[in-house]
Amino acid sequence: MKIKRSARCTLKFATASKREVLKTVLAEYGRVVNCFIDQFWVTAPKKTALLKPVVEYVKSWLSYRLRLVAAREAIDMVQSVKAKKKPDETKPVHREKRMCCSSTIASLRDSHESVEFDAWLHLASIGNKIIFDLPIKFHKQFNKWAELGTRLNSYIITADYVQFCFEVETGPKKSPATMIGVDTGIKTLAACSDGRMLGRDIESCIQRIKRCKHGSKGQKKAVRAMHQRMDEVAKEVTAATDLVVVEKLKKLADKTKIKRRLSKSVRYTIGRWNYRYWLDRLQHKCEENRVAFRTVAPYNTSRQCPSCGHTDKGNRRGEEFLCLSCGYADNADHNASLNILNRFLTGAYGPGLKLELWACS
Repeated sequence: MKIKRSARCTLKFATASKREVLKTVLAEYGRVVNCFIDQFWVTAPKKTALLKPVVEYVKSWLSYRLRLVAAREAIDMVQSVKAKKKPDETKPVHREKRMCCSSTIASLRDSHESVEFDAWLHLASIGNKIIFDLPIKFHKQFNKWAELGTRLNSYIITADYVQFCFEVETGPKKSPATMIGVDTGIKTLAACSDGRMLGRDIESCIQRIKRCKHGSKGQKKAVRAMHQRMDEVAKEVTAATDLVVVEKLKKLADKTKIKRRLSKSVRYTIGRWNYRYWLDRLQHKCEENRVAFRTVAPYNTSRQCPSCGHTDKGNRRGEEFLCLSCGYADNADHNASLNILNRFLTGAYGPGLKLELWACS
């Protein structure tokens, strides 16, 4: 199995003059992308149909090569919006903050002369006779993926960093001998069906973020600390299993302001919980360790009894679960993790249904 991973290297070592040139290129690149978006909004052509007359339709001092890259990015942005099929779809806008480059524009060269930097990102064929090198200093994550995989000749360049992409061969997935269900929550980040309760300190990380001024350096530092803690928990979850099942969480904060369903403090807590980052990191760790990753519907996982199947809102009382029908008692988060695993095993993709279909055939 092949996976793709990325690593960002900072551009803080670049001189002020190079930064100004880069900002100028990014601004013009963004303007060209927006012009192509206007051109392709009604009917987006295929990338193979981007011939010279189409690319040169937008006038700019950028080179033909870079305008071709901008046209391809515009097609991707238009198609991503069209694929959502929403009635209120709006035309996408490039924010002039990033630029995609292929090997025809940028190339990474070893820095033999300098002892301060590991490499130079050489940028050419930009247009207006602009040619310059950006200093790159490798770090632990970059070296890790460079050792495990192959670096691709594509780059994402912003005013602050350069993002590199790697392709890593991990091998086939493990056979699912051990499986766990994972319930995600604010009190306990990962409640596992095998009894492990991981990330109980995630609530303190959220409270630390809430105490900081919005947009301050302290808040950004607190967010990074919370993300680091999520990375550690994701590594613990995937360390001793072959298959992980989670809830398919989405739109937790959607329409929470209607009729005051949730207070401002609770809405802010849900926003800072960052469940999407957590599920993405958990999935990435599963892919790296050849662990299968599956999702199930989250409906009533915390209210259903895994023993008798009785579902009632009154079954859950805070952090405790007590079935009103059979009297089964358990921790609410652990109970939800059991339901998540059972839902997968007896669902459309679980072995339980496959056995029933085999018996009927």
